[in-house]
Amino acid sequence: MQLMIRNNTATPIYQQIYQQIKEQIISGALTEDTILPSIRSLAKELRISIITTKRAYEELERDGFVYTIAGKGVFVARKNMEVLREEWLRQIEEHMEAIVTLSKGCGLSKVELQEMLDMIFEEEPSCNTQSN
Repeated sequence: MQLMIRNNTATPIYQQIYQQIKEQIISGALTEDTILPSIRSLAKELRISIITTKRAYEELERDGFVYTIAGKGVFVARKNMEVLREEWLRQIEEHMEAIVTLSKGCGLSKVELQEMLDMIFEEEPSCNTQSN
C-alpha cells in the first residue's frame, strides 16, 4: 500500500490517508480481507501522529471500507457495490458541476456541452458499456 502525504495542501492528513486508501480499495489495488498496516506502524512509516492514523481508519470503517478485528488488525471490507456506486456518482456530480461552471464561463450552451459529451462517449469504448 502506497500513501503520499502532502504538507503543502489544505487537506488534513487524516483525509489524505482516508482518500488514498479508499481509492485503492475502489480501484481493486487493495482487495477484500487484505490486512492494512497497524495504526502504529502506519503512523511511524508516515512520520505522523497515531491519532491522525486512527482517525483515518475510523472514518474508513464508518464508511464501510474496512473492518476491525480486535487483536488482529484492520482489514479491507467486502465491496458493497451500492456504496461504491454512490461514491462514483458523487465524484461524477462534482466533476459535472466544475464542467458546467467552465462551460458557462466561456459561453458554451447546454446543447454544445451535450454534443461534446456525446462525442466523448463515442470515442471511449469503455464508456459505451451502458447507454441511456
